[in-house]
Amino acid sequence: MLDSEEVPSSNPTVEEPRTARPTEKSISLSASWKAVIQTVIDPFVKYTTAMLGKPLPILGSSLSSCTAHCQEQKTLISHGLFPTAPSQPRMAVSVELLSFYRALFERSCDAINALAAALNTYYSRRGFRVTNQKGTTVKEPFRRGLSQAVQWYAILQAEVDKQVDNILQHCRRLVKLSAIKSCSLHPTSCESPSTLQEPVSQGSCAEVLIQRCPACFGGVSFGTPLDKGGDIHVAMDGNFHHRHWRSAGISPLFYEPSYFLPKAQVDAVGRHIDQARRRPSKRSRSVVPDEAIDQCEASYEAADGQKQKASTDGFDDTGLMALICRHDIPLFFANIDTPGEQQKYSVALIQHLFSLLPCQANVVVLYDVGCVLSRSLSRFDILDQALMPRIRFATTAMHAYGHEWACQLVYNPRLISGLGLSDGEGTERLWSRFIKLIGIEHVSSRQRRIWLLDRHATAIGYQMRTELGDWIRRRLRKGVHEQGSAAQEVLNNCGVSITELREQWASQRAAQLSIRAHAPAKLKKELDTVLALQADLDTTTRVVQGARATIEKGNVTPDILDALASVERSHTRLVIKAEALYSSLNVHEQFPQLTNVSLDFVRTLLMARDLKINIRKRAIGSFFEWDKLDRAVGGKDKPLGTKLHQQTRKAIAKRQPALMSAIRKYNTYCEQLSQLHDSSWAIPLPAPLPTKLVDLRNDTSLMEDVWITPSPGKTPAWLQDADVRDGIRALLKHECCLEEQRRLGSEADNMCRWFGNELSAVQVALRQPENGNYHLILRQHLEAILELQERWPTARVSIQLADTITGASLPSLNWLTPVVVDDLANNDDDEDILGVTDLLGSDLTDLSLAPEQIALSDILGVGHADDQDDVEGDIETPPPVSFKWKIPHDVEVQAIKPPVIWTPTNGFPRQTFLSGDINILTSPRAQLNDTCINGCATLLYSAFIPTAASCAILSTHDLPRIRFNAEDDTLWRNLSWTRFWEKSIWILPIHRSSPVGHWVLCTIDFRSRQLFLFDSLAEQKPWKNDIKDIMRLICRLSNLATHRLGTTHQDQGGWTAQPVLLEPRQTNGYDCGVWTLAQMAAVLRGYEVTGIEECNISRFRRFLCVLILRIAALG
Repeated sequence: MLDSEEVPSSNPTVEEPRTARPTEKSISLSASWKAVIQTVIDPFVKYTTAMLGKPLPILGSSLSSCTAHCQEQKTLISHGLFPTAPSQPRMAVSVELLSFYRALFERSCDAINALAAALNTYYSRRGFRVTNQKGTTVKEPFRRGLSQAVQWYAILQAEVDKQVDNILQHCRRLVKLSAIKSCSLHPTSCESPSTLQEPVSQGSCAEVLIQRCPACFGGVSFGTPLDKGGDIHVAMDGNFHHRHWRSAGISPLFYEPSYFLPKAQVDAVGRHIDQARRRPSKRSRSVVPDEAIDQCEASYEAADGQKQKASTDGFDDTGLMALICRHDIPLFFANIDTPGEQQKYSVALIQHLFSLLPCQANVVVLYDVGCVLSRSLSRFDILDQALMPRIRFATTAMHAYGHEWACQLVYNPRLISGLGLSDGEGTERLWSRFIKLIGIEHVSSRQRRIWLLDRHATAIGYQMRTELGDWIRRRLRKGVHEQGSAAQEVLNNCGVSITELREQWASQRAAQLSIRAHAPAKLKKELDTVLALQADLDTTTRVVQGARATIEKGNVTPDILDALASVERSHTRLVIKAEALYSSLNVHEQFPQLTNVSLDFVRTLLMARDLKINIRKRAIGSFFEWDKLDRAVGGKDKPLGTKLHQQTRKAIAKRQPALMSAIRKYNTYCEQLSQLHDSSWAIPLPAPLPTKLVDLRNDTSLMEDVWITPSPGKTPAWLQDADVRDGIRALLKHECCLEEQRRLGSEADNMCRWFGNELSAVQVALRQPENGNYHLILRQHLEAILELQERWPTARVSIQLADTITGASLPSLNWLTPVVVDDLANNDDDEDILGVTDLLGSDLTDLSLAPEQIALSDILGVGHADDQDDVEGDIETPPPVSFKWKIPHDVEVQAIKPPVIWTPTNGFPRQTFLSGDINILTSPRAQLNDTCINGCATLLYSAFIPTAASCAILSTHDLPRIRFNAEDDTLWRNLSWTRFWEKSIWILPIHRSSPVGHWVLCTIDFRSRQLFLFDSLAEQKPWKNDIKDIMRLICRLSNLATHRLGTTHQDQGGWTAQPVLLEPRQTNGYDCGVWTLAQMAAVLRGYEVTGIEECNISRFRRFLCVLILRIAALG
């Protein structure tokens, strides 16, 4: 669906492959059948009326006949037999069998060949054979005749339904006139609560829409603003599996479909689009940067109208385009006869829908490439300009996560206001109901294919309309209540006000929709080249290292050494080439905000951003594949079969290493960025991604792009505060639930209105004497409506209205009391949302979601880990930890005593203090770096032996390794020397880089399973994220020791995290590292908290200098 697509071909002389046309004989036969059908409607209605609720009569050996063939057909029909030919039939089929087959078709699919073969087998086994004039057994005696009978019986039934619908339509008009008269006498009694809230306009939709979905189209008030969700939500999608073989031919037209748009109408829209595109495009200002929509356009096949999705050589019809309401009920279809999903189909459906709506109705259209279609309509005069202010586009919820993040901010139904819980994915659910017709469509005639699809759509629509009441109840319980309650819980626990969350969300949208948030297309293309070259560099580096390691193990010849030197020179030239290529990008000119930022940092940042976009696309594809596999296994979709199931799993497993490799590369970039980062640049650091697919599904940062520009002033909370980010997602979900709640109330009101009107119309029809022939059929219709009585309003008012129209006094319409759901925060009971007993049963599966899954639960639902164990290995789950912000009662405070200096031991790695590091320690206002922290920790450990022997001091680099998902070999290589598995206490220094550099310390006590948190500034909020990473570290290291050494897990059971300080001890901005070492010294001496005051902290700094100078003196 490119903006430049659908330009007419410049070669009009290309001939299409020939298609088999209907013969004169078939055309004549079809005309004869149509004539017969009109004559047998009355006998069929009389037979149906006579046999309703009665046993079938036993036919005699012969039936009376006459010479006129029309009289023959009437005689057969009146005896319950349907002819297999329009004149002089040699065979007739029981009407009851055809009726049963029709009901079976609605639940399965067309199976004429199966039924004909079964009948032949059945009669053969009973000793009956069908022979021709020569006495030879006919091979397929029933197939042709049965096919004709089934087809034209369906046409007869459709004609009867049309007659009944005409009667009801007339009665509906009488009911509406009576309602209008009632409103003129009692205007206040006719206003529903929804009509009194907003300045909307009165009107009504076309009857065809009301009958298909009364919840969506049964309203009488329209004009709800689009930013509040509009009046109607619909969804569109194309499907290229429903194709038709050209060789199957074309039969005479025998049926007028009610769901399909005429081909002439669709083609006329296509010609109009071609003409509009020939004119210059208009300048339109899009909220989403064009760079983002261009990426969406390139990513989706549906956006490319010229992409050939089905061969036109073998197929003359290549697919279907469906338009459905938000309750998944089919509204209209367009038959696709072009290779790609061109815009003319979607535009034709939209235009047809608006032609049946009041002129004030506003519509939201959900489409997988809604962003691209919206931009096209704004650039070209494709739609009537009067319609443009009344339409709003959004992407479908599942497909939204394949779009650019900036596009999601404007088009994702889960991130924009007004759409409630509408997801637009009903088309996928609808296609699953049509899947059984795909094979039959290929080989049926072109008109029969449309007939099959239209009949099936009618059956599906009727069933789904009947289930509307249950649909609303399920959405209230499983959607509004459960998801809303989970979101409210997150809002209550995040500690951020609703007002601040709204402000942060507005700030985030404004910042991420900025054009500067997107690298220009040219820069991105050059970055792809740099990334490819970087991959080559990594490969050659590994080859050179492997060759050198092999050479060093044995004797080699000079020739081999010369070859190695040549490879190393080539590698050096490749490095220089990569540097030159990156320098030629002139990043600082395109992004002047990055002028003062290190070139290495910017290069790594841009490559991380580009790599994350690639990871997101790969990951979402894997999520969809796993979901499809899980649904097939769970019975929600068509079974895949054992062989296909295994092939699918193997295909996923083959692609997964590439995804995991990309994630590890991205995490390496994140680690490099953390080492190169300077807080003065004010550029937020990207968060690493999990290397387990199960964890990746629940990682909300996957959907957000890497931030590539400085954040002026203080870094916004939505970038650095996890509580704000969680709160924003919960706020959006909670608002969606409230919007859904209001819309469901309006839809229930519409359904009640339709129920009353429809029941009144049937009652009126039953009271009119001219409808006597259809009395029992109307009674059936009445009973079908009354089956909804338990779920929809009572019938008493409708009966009174019917009596009024036929002569009784005029009552006023009574509206059902609207359902008002209190704010979810105050809803503590578990009663049914509608105020009635639970009609769904008490054994429903609990579908409640964890708070961290709320934002993506609709689309990237929680998968089955069992299906991934053979691919991903063990899933590490950290033990639970409770965070209590109060000092433990038994904290022992260190007494101020002169330290005792011990000779350093040889257990620690070599520590090197450069002159710059020593200058930092000796400077009274310098903030310590990681070398000072790690080196002084080694000296303190040696100084306080033997009390320190039970402690393992971890490095400042160990927690970042956990955050960046370092491999087990890396962790073991850097931590095994501490023998942490033998220690009961771990001491972990932590550096917080944002918003400014700050050192804190965590003491991990395995004896009491407690985390003692030391922060000289006594800040509580940052610890929430640190605790999660600390527990991951405990879990990873415990598992690592168990796998390597066979030790028992030390992390079993619940943990508690508590601070050792509630009041800040530091008042300046540079002594946090010294305070961290002072707390470390206290722990090494057996205390929980240091007793040093701020007036003495400078003396402790000098003590650290003495330790270093003593080493120099001893050396």
